[in-house]
Amino acid sequence: MNRRERTRQLIELGGLVKKSGFIEESKDDRALLLGLLLSVTRNLMHPQNAGLFNAWREEGSAVLNNKKKLP
Repeated sequence: MNRRERTRQLIELGGLVKKSGFIEESKDDRALLLGLLLSVTRNLMHPQNAGLFNAWREEGSAVLNNKKKLP
């Protein structure tokens, strides 16, 4: 991945964090966000979590496709 693509990816991911409302709800607690992401990442590969991750993916897709509003 070149520098321009990486920059775009990072900006888009930051936009998702903003869109989720996490920044406002957590009062910009970056340690909380990192801890949450680390926990989710550790659990990504566990087969017993497949249903949960599929539900999160569906909800995220619905918001991204403007089929669902954020709370």
